[in-house]
Amino acid sequence: MTAPVWGAATGVGSLPGTDPAEAVRLVVGELPDFAHLPELPARGAGADMIGRSAALLVDLAVDLTPAGWRLVPRPGIDQRRAQEFLARDLDALHDVAEGWSGPFKLQAAGPWTLAAGLERLRGERAVVDAGARRDLAQSLAEGLAAHVAAVTARVPGARVVVQLDEPSVPAVVQGGLPTASGFGKLPAVEESVVEQELTELVRRLDVPVVVHCCAGRAPIGLFRAAGAAAVSFDLGLVQGLDVLGTAIDAGTHLLAGVVPGTDAALPAPKATASRVQAWWRELGFPVDDLAAAVTLTPSCGLAGATPGYARSAMAHVREAAKYLQPE
Repeated sequence: MTAPVWGAATGVGSLPGTDPAEAVRLVVGELPDFAHLPELPARGAGADMIGRSAALLVDLAVDLTPAGWRLVPRPGIDQRRAQEFLARDLDALHDVAEGWSGPFKLQAAGPWTLAAGLERLRGERAVVDAGARRDLAQSLAEGLAAHVAAVTARVPGARVVVQLDEPSVPAVVQGGLPTASGFGKLPAVEESVVEQELTELVRRLDVPVVVHCCAGRAPIGLFRAAGAAAVSFDLGLVQGLDVLGTAIDAGTHLLAGVVPGTDAALPAPKATASRVQAWWRELGFPVDDLAAAVTLTPSCGLAGATPGYARSAMAHVREAAKYLQPE
C-alpha cells in the first residue's frame, strides 16, 4: 500500500448541480491541498450513492425497481446509465485536472451500506445474506481497484485515497434497518462480523482507505479496527472522546466534519478553528500535532445545499484549516 497522504481540508463527496466539469473545477479551486472526484446525485438515478457504486461492480448486475436498486441476472439500462455518468466524470477529471498533483479522494458506498441498499432478486436486502455480502464486497473491491487505476491514468500526479461511505453501519449493528416491506426491522449484525468483512475489503485495496459515516453513533472504533487509515465523521455528533483518543494514538487520521452539509449561517473560519483547537486540547494532545492529525471537512455531502453555500462551505474549511497550522 502507498503511504497515506493527507491535506488540510477536503470535501466529503457530493455537490449540487449536474455539470461534472464545473464541479471538478470548483473542487480543485476551493480545495487545492486535497481535492476529490465530486458526485452529482441531482443528475438522477445512477448518480445516487447506491447507483454510482453499482457502476463499479464487476460481474454483478443491478437494476432500479419502484422499490429501489436490486440485484438482477443481467445489466439493465439503469446500471448502464450509472456507468455512463461515471465515464463522463472521468472525462471531466482528465479535461480539468490532468495536471493535478497531490492527495486526491474517490468515494463509493462501503460494502455494508451497499448491501443494505440492494435487494436480492427474491427476498430481502442483500445485507441479510452472507453469501451475497461476500460477492458484493469482492466485486466492489475489484471495481474500486479498476477505478483507482482509471483515475491515476488520467491524473498521473494524484496520490489516490479511497473513501468508503458507510452511513448504514450504525443501523446494521443496532438492528435499525427496515425490512423490504417496511413493516419490520432486520436483525442486528454482530459488530465482529461487520468489522471482519470490512477488514477484508480494506485489505484488498492498495491505497489508503477512509471510512466515512456522518450518522449519529458512528462506530469509529470499529472502522479503525478494520484497518482504515482514516475515519471521517461529523464532529458535532461524536459521543465521548475516548474512541477518538484511541484512534489518534493508533495513528489513524481524522477527517472532522465541522460545518453543516446544508445551508446555514457560517461563523468566521477562525471561530471554527478555535472550536477544533478546544476539542483537541480536551483530548489531551499537543497542539502542534493537530494540523498533521486532522483534516477539516463539511459534516456530510453537500448535494442538498445551494451552489453558493457549497462553495462557501468548502472555502470555509480551507480557511479554517490555515489557523490550525503550528506557528
